[in-house]
Amino acid sequence: MSFAKKSLGQNYLIDLNIIKKIVNLTEVKNKNVLEIGPGKGALTEQILKKGPNSLILIEKDNILSNELKLKYQNDKRVIVYNNDILKFKLETKTKKNTIIFGNLPYNISSQILAKIVKLEKYSIKYSSLILMFQKELAERIIGKFGTPNYGRLSILVNYQLSIVDKFNVSPNCFLPKPKVDSTILHFKPNIKKLYNIKDLENLEKVTNIFFSNKRKMINKTVKKLFDKKKLILNKDIDLKSRPSDLKPEKYYEITELFEKS
Repeated sequence: MSFAKKSLGQNYLIDLNIIKKIVNLTEVKNKNVLEIGPGKGALTEQILKKGPNSLILIEKDNILSNELKLKYQNDKRVIVYNNDILKFKLETKTKKNTIIFGNLPYNISSQILAKIVKLEKYSIKYSSLILMFQKELAERIIGKFGTPNYGRLSILVNYQLSIVDKFNVSPNCFLPKPKVDSTILHFKPNIKKLYNIKDLENLEKVTNIFFSNKRKMINKTVKKLFDKKKLILNKDIDLKSRPSDLKPEKYYEITELFEKS
């Protein structure tokens, strides 16, 4: 028997109604599916019942990974990788229009999301992204401009993804019970973009620099990126603004300029 490891942020989802609700958010029949952190396979079982064409499981825990390999050794649809998702090369293993599910470890969930968002440069075209986060983080991920939750993470995610659906999950649905509520976010990739950022690493860099001093005016921050005169002339930005005063579109414009410079 394998027990949840606190070091890996393991909380097993055990509520069958919630599990089915997650799987039913999108059609998986005859689709390629990837699941991050399947754990003991509760969500995996329901995905397989829906008839996917293929299912990739990425599990860091050695014991759980071996258990999953043994359990699905005769199911040709299933491939289990004993890997850390942050080190796993999704760009070489993910098929076109893959649906990605994940009950993510809270301690690295924002890093995992950023990794997936930045897959665009590898032309990875996933069709749906259904991930579970700590509720507080989920609110920051979808934070709108002008709200306290608006910030670098929502700016990065908003460029690549649109929120389709969301719902909260009680701690009572897990074993062991986490101390916080969770939220499922269902995203679809943005097909059309008004901006042409070549590498989302640059958008991440720009927003990290700006929001590292989010309470201060952006005057000094701009100097870390380029000549402020060039920025003012090109993008009509008030240097007395604070990072939260700039809309996401302005950060996309700044990143385009940064890439050109």
